[in-house]
Amino acid sequence: MYMKADPDEAWEKLRASRANPPGKAGGGARRKTYAAALEQAEQMFRAAAVVGPATRPLQVFYGLSQAGRAVAAAAVDLKGEDWRLDGHGIRASGFDKPFADIEIRTDPPTSRGSFVRLSQLLDSPVWGKDTVRLEDVWDMLPVNLDYPLTDRNRHPALYTNDSGIHGDPHSLLHVPVCDIPDWVIDNGSRETLSAFFAKYPGLAQYHEYVRRTPRPDGPPDFTRYDLGGGELRVSWLMPQGPALAEERRRHLRGLTRSHGRSRWFLPVIPPTGREPHLMMAWWSVVYTLSMLARYEPAGWAALISVDSNHHAVPVESLLKRAIAFLPGLIVATVDEVSS
Repeated sequence: MYMKADPDEAWEKLRASRANPPGKAGGGARRKTYAAALEQAEQMFRAAAVVGPATRPLQVFYGLSQAGRAVAAAAVDLKGEDWRLDGHGIRASGFDKPFADIEIRTDPPTSRGSFVRLSQLLDSPVWGKDTVRLEDVWDMLPVNLDYPLTDRNRHPALYTNDSGIHGDPHSLLHVPVCDIPDWVIDNGSRETLSAFFAKYPGLAQYHEYVRRTPRPDGPPDFTRYDLGGGELRVSWLMPQGPALAEERRRHLRGLTRSHGRSRWFLPVIPPTGREPHLMMAWWSVVYTLSMLARYEPAGWAALISVDSNHHAVPVESLLKRAIAFLPGLIVATVDEVSS
């Protein structure tokens, strides 16, 4: 459902911005950091594109980490020296566990670590000593929709769009919610759907959905996809009553997160009850892969062996798509924090 990425176009936009940096990166140390960090980020991503999966997660993560320093330098909400980042701010452990069960923790909210400071800037949660399983964050990335790590019931990113929002003022926002997994559709009950939607802050307060029968408790009228999963049209009450199309589009943006030109409903990170910014979801996953590759090289080599490990192709796909999609997400995040 996501649109094709053009990393070269994204890097061109970032390079062009260095002559007249956005937000607070217009002068002094912040300007120097913005330019140098973006140069290093681009070189890291370019290097990642020409190496194999044995070392690719290292270049991807450190490229993203340097881009994060540029984001912080441009951020208008970071005052004084708060834009300076110190350390990773995130940790991975449990590499002896199954791949899906690797544990991710963050530093506490008081940390100056990159992950913590950027999460606070982007209204994204941190969870301290609590643990988050890699699979839970993996499923939040739209590019992983076709690559589950286990056969557990998934809560993936759910695509939507505003192409049907038009016409006269209306009291309802009405859009499709796509990529609903088979286990929800197969159950088919209102109760299962409501429990599933409750994991997504943007969906939890829905007003109604299209039903197969006119009864108020009628089952959801899902549209199934040929290759699995499906979608459902869902509506929300507009807070101020009848609203113009642009107001309804703006309300949808407040319920979702962006990834390129697409909008997504994301589930909560379990210990926090909040959904992440997609930049930080990507950060969690590529950081974990980089630590596995760096500190457990034998385990990483076994994981990426396409002849013996069923996770190898999903990991290869994730890293390839990181190179394609993250530059555009960096552009969007710089724009977000600098305006």
